[in-house]
Amino acid sequence: MKRRILLALLGVLFLYGLVSFFFTRNGSDQDKSIPSYVNGPSLLKNPQDSVLASAGPHYQISKAGEFFLGEHYRKIWAVPVKAKVFHMGEARGGLSIEKLGGGMQTTSLTLTDAQGRLFALRSLDKDPVSVLPAFWRKTFVGSFVRDQVSATNPYAALVVEPLAQAAGIFHPNPELVYVLPSDKDFRQYSGIFGNKLFLMEEKFTSKASLTKEFGPATDLVDTEEMLVRRFKSSRHRIDQWAFARARLLDMLVSDWDRHEGQWDWAVYPQGKEVWYKPVPKDRDQALCLYDDGLIPWLATRKFAARKFESFHANFKDVYGLTINAAFLDARALSEVTLIDFRRLAREMQVKLSDSVLRVAARRLPPPVYQLVGEETFQKLRSRRQQLVQVAEEYYQILAKEVAVVGSDEPERFVVQRLSQGRTVVEVYRLGTGNVNGAKVYSRTFFATETERLNLYGLNGDDIFDVKGSVNKGSYVYVYGGTGTDLVIDKSNVDGWRKKTVVVDETDGTKIQPGPITDAQLASSASDVPSFVRFRIR
Repeated sequence: MKRRILLALLGVLFLYGLVSFFFTRNGSDQDKSIPSYVNGPSLLKNPQDSVLASAGPHYQISKAGEFFLGEHYRKIWAVPVKAKVFHMGEARGGLSIEKLGGGMQTTSLTLTDAQGRLFALRSLDKDPVSVLPAFWRKTFVGSFVRDQVSATNPYAALVVEPLAQAAGIFHPNPELVYVLPSDKDFRQYSGIFGNKLFLMEEKFTSKASLTKEFGPATDLVDTEEMLVRRFKSSRHRIDQWAFARARLLDMLVSDWDRHEGQWDWAVYPQGKEVWYKPVPKDRDQALCLYDDGLIPWLATRKFAARKFESFHANFKDVYGLTINAAFLDARALSEVTLIDFRRLAREMQVKLSDSVLRVAARRLPPPVYQLVGEETFQKLRSRRQQLVQVAEEYYQILAKEVAVVGSDEPERFVVQRLSQGRTVVEVYRLGTGNVNGAKVYSRTFFATETERLNLYGLNGDDIFDVKGSVNKGSYVYVYGGTGTDLVIDKSNVDGWRKKTVVVDETDGTKIQPGPITDAQLASSASDVPSFVRFRIR
């Protein structure tokens, strides 16, 4: 299967090589609706105030090229928009350079103000070619990857902000700015940043960036730190329902690139527990259009790069929107039920009224709105109407295999197999003498939805109680982790399959097996699958 996918992608790229040679030169059929002055900024009355500039006029190609490579958002990359000139000494009360940032695609600077708050200055244009091996970067493959930046809407983050605000989701407040050529405030970076359009927005990475919108939050941490704390103690809890709400907004705007690096977390002490609420960031892939040209259409089929889902009036592939977020979804949505997803989707439908969607679309710069504003509004409106159905499908994807994760502290996992294919999983903190303490997890699963339940004890001395005799039920995999673990399996499911599977080390694991227990024990920790500890990758 992987070989067929590779051959298909190579075929697509070969076709691109031919197309790029013959059709991607700017020809006589280039769109005349794009003004002739897009190749450079035009200063307005006060050159220190604002400019007219385009985000990426170099994405213009011939009509024949567009047929093969996609029209995408080439027109809005080329159209000049008004942008405020960025002055580092004046913006946000005065800023200074903290460090050069950016991932493999974006040119960015981290800036700081006098209070220690951090801000990101992120380029609208990207160069994703560094994701490729060095050999391919100067070939037609690198050219194809660069060209497909035109499938993204450079102003999408401006649209997402009012949607997040209305939906009750934390968000940065991006501002479109332009950096003058050879701006001396940028010192050694002036050659990199000069004469470009950027989005300026807050970075929610430390307590200094907390605003009144965060209420009683005491800190801001990244995903890795949040997961480290969560896995260390069950007293650290993820607000999974807030995360589900944020993920539904991702679905609405077709933002498929929601890996763990795209989130920060606000910290809320509540009694003896600490809760973490999600703060989304980096909306580079919202509202993108990848599949309107022959070659990218082939490249984004389910047999190839499925995750590059496009923003259409109707959802085409919900699973594709979940691929990049699968790691974090598995760790931060295991408590959210179908009823929860339906409720959250309906609430979002009410909050995102037509007037809110209209305001969001109007956040596009006026020349861009003239090109795609009404279309963007109508797509958002259509997708909003489908949100409950999408939430149900999203839930079904998540429910197929679910991880129930303990912590490095002692816990008792209680699994009850019940009639009609139901399986109830509860997790308790263990006190002195193995007495159950507070319940930290509870959910009912259904065999028609969930094929496999993975229970992770992580570190600590954990107890796993599995009981109940039924006609049908889900597989239950027990990953004890380090520590001294006890597995008691008194369950039975009709049929020949052994549906309680214990994966752990031989030393430190005691099993009281039942008729459906399959003990897969290894002599050393190195022989146990690396995901036993379920840590950050």
